[in-house]
Amino acid sequence: MFNLDNIMHLSAFVSIVFLITGFIMYKFPPKKINYLYGYRTNASMKSQERWDFSQKYSSIQMIFTAIKLFIVSLILPWFNESFKTNIFLQIVIVIVAAGFMFYKIEKAIKINFPNE
Repeated sequence: MFNLDNIMHLSAFVSIVFLITGFIMYKFPPKKINYLYGYRTNASMKSQERWDFSQKYSSIQMIFTAIKLFIVSLILPWFNESFKTNIFLQIVIVIVAAGFMFYKIEKAIKINFPNE
């Protein structure tokens, strides 16, 4: 049965998903540009060279983001005793972490491929 106390571990669960996905993407990156599997954005799909860079870089960033999220998930409950505040902060932290991860990847693509 679903228990609301389990949602207290939202950021830890997301970090585990990011970690597993990052390792899978690192070990088994998609070889060719596709619309099903991999880091798929307009910037990453412009050329095969960009695609290969994006897959490797995004998997590493996902692993680092997972580690940071997991650390936050361990620290956050110590500072907030309110259930609603804790859930809200976890959701915001997960969204900000994912957004920052995408920002870093897109920025790295632009820096490494400035003329394309």
